[in-house]
Amino acid sequence: MRLKISLKAPKNDYLISYNYNHILSAIIYRKIADLDLASQLHASQDFKHFTFSQINIPRRRPSKNGIISRDGRFHFYISSPHDYLIQSMVEGYLEDPEINFKGDRLRVEQVELLKQPDFKKKMKMKTMSPIITRIKREDGKIWDLNPGDLRFYTALQQNLIRKYNSFYDDIYDGDEYVKIVPEMGSVKRKRITIEKNGTQTYHRAYLMYFEVEADERLVKFAYDCGIGEKNSMGFGMVKQVNGA
Repeated sequence: MRLKISLKAPKNDYLISYNYNHILSAIIYRKIADLDLASQLHASQDFKHFTFSQINIPRRRPSKNGIISRDGRFHFYISSPHDYLIQSMVEGYLEDPEINFKGDRLRVEQVELLKQPDFKKKMKMKTMSPIITRIKREDGKIWDLNPGDLRFYTALQQNLIRKYNSFYDDIYDGDEYVKIVPEMGSVKRKRITIEKNGTQTYHRAYLMYFEVEADERLVKFAYDCGIGEKNSMGFGMVKQVNGA
C-alpha cells in the first residue's frame, strides 16, 4: 500500500534543508497510531519493511541551505507491503492532522491512498528516492556500490529476496532471477547525509530510470518495500514510469 502525504507550512518561502531523511523518518514513526507497533519497528534490527520518497516541492527555488517552497506546500510518499502499518499511519494522521517538522507545526492538507499498478514480470520504473547497496570490504570497511559495478545488481537481488523472506517469514519458492537495467544516461549520484544520535554518516546513492524483470511477486514487493538497503531511512522507493 502507498500513501501520498501533502503538507502546508505556516508561511510561504519555507526552507527545507537538503538532508531531511532523518526528519521524515522520525515523522513516520510518530504518526503510527499503534504505539506498540511503532516501538517494535523502531527498536528492530531487522528489515522494517517500509520506505519513503524524497520530498516533492511543486513550486520550488534553490538556495544555499536547501530548497525553498515558494507557497509553503510540499508532499512525500510512504510505501509498505504491511497493510496494517499503512492503515495505522492513516489513523495517526487523522487523529492529529499536523506534524512537527524541524520544530515547525505543519498542516496535513491531504492523506491519499494510491491505487497500485498492474504488476508484470517486466516493468519500467524510476526511483522516488535514491538506491543504496553496500558490501563489506576485506579491510572491514563498508563500501557503497555504484551501478557501474556488477556487484551492485547482485546485491540488489539478494537483498530483495532476503527482505521478502523476512516479511513473509518463509523461504521464497519462485525463480530468484532479478534483472535490473538502468536507462542509458539516467543515473544520477546523490550524496545523502543521515543524522542519528548526533552522528552524521554519508552515503553515495543513485537515482535512475530502469527496467526490472523478475517474478511478479518480487516486482510487487520491490514496489511496496523498496529496493536496495536502508529503505526505512528513505532509500530505494520506486514507481512505475507514468504511474503512481
